[in-house]
Amino acid sequence: MTHGPILLASRSPRRRELLDQIGVPHVTRPADIDETERPGESPEDYVMRLAQDKAARVYGLEPTAPGALAADTTVALDGTIYGKPADRADGARMLRALSGRTHRVLTAVAVAHPKGVDCALSASEVTFAELDEGLIGRYWETGEPADKAGGYAVQGYAAVFIRAIRGSYSGIMGLPLFETAQLLDRAGIVHALRRVDR
Repeated sequence: MTHGPILLASRSPRRRELLDQIGVPHVTRPADIDETERPGESPEDYVMRLAQDKAARVYGLEPTAPGALAADTTVALDGTIYGKPADRADGARMLRALSGRTHRVLTAVAVAHPKGVDCALSASEVTFAELDEGLIGRYWETGEPADKAGGYAVQGYAAVFIRAIRGSYSGIMGLPLFETAQLLDRAGIVHALRRVDR
């Protein structure tokens, strides 16, 4: 088992909290990469590519670290990717599209380590109630949706219009802990339930 902090290729405080939850020592090393979608790229391929690219980029800068972990989350509906809204109008457009429907939240997590880069995908379903323009406007005013995939945060105010969830709550938040722990185990990186010497 490898001890010491891993590199977290993210600025997200939620991902830091989730790693803390399962006892993974880490330091933040955000990865700046081009997140432009490629022509014909599926939402699944998109998030997996970004997670792997971020992990590899950060690990390449500090290869003496035990490893680097990255994740990427997007909302998908009818084959369309809903990333972070560009502005209020874009955020409102996203919420109107999701209103009264079930969409998918896809989060890919990747771990780069001395033997390569491993990646896993978490896919969940979220069902929204019908959202009227007043609710959409009030939600935007909270400031919460501005930097969230799909323009909402499951762990925040948006909980009041989420009717049902099927899948991984932590995955919807941005870091699926089941898949994350599996990847860390495979890479020989410690977490709270695997603090053993081998």
